[in-house]
Amino acid sequence: MAKTMTPSITDEQIDKAADQLRAAMRKHRMEVRKDVAQKALGVDNLGMRMFAVFCGIAESLANLIVRVVRVNRDCTPEEALKATGRKQHVSADVVSTMPKGRGGKTEVLFFKPRPEAYDKNGLISDDNLEKEFEFVGLKPVDPYSLAQANTDDPAFADTHPNGTHWKDTDGKWCFAAFDRWRDGRIVFVVEGGFGWNDYWWVAGVRK
Repeated sequence: MAKTMTPSITDEQIDKAADQLRAAMRKHRMEVRKDVAQKALGVDNLGMRMFAVFCGIAESLANLIVRVVRVNRDCTPEEALKATGRKQHVSADVVSTMPKGRGGKTEVLFFKPRPEAYDKNGLISDDNLEKEFEFVGLKPVDPYSLAQANTDDPAFADTHPNGTHWKDTDGKWCFAAFDRWRDGRIVFVVEGGFGWNDYWWVAGVRK
């Protein structure tokens, strides 16, 4: 049986990646001294080390799940949650802080943080989760868009429990999460700070 071949990275893509690296280094050249830069250039396998970072980003993006939703930004947070048809485990105070986001059409991207992002207890803090969004070039999706994604496809969270987070006006982390518990579909909207384990997919949008 013939083996299906997956197309590899093209010369054009390699050139584009090199151009972005070149532009970033020129933009931030004042952050690295000349003598230190020369030492760094002498490190064994420097090219492979830099390529490994690129591969890590590519691997994370390869596992993205994409949903395109149309969001009603004019409804109240309560209406957005009610439309999901899920049993609600929410704090009214936290619900009132839900960011509405912008735009009617939104591309929501679901991913899992890198395995090394979790601590020895198998958790990743909200602060470190922000770094994972940054790593893949995304920012957390607004809860309105996430609610719509789970309204459009109620069964999605059965196999891909998913969430997002934001900070309230006092700088406290809050989150919305969609899951299935026993025989019922549920949504949580409460204060965060407990950490996320690898059970969860997190949702973002492009910057």
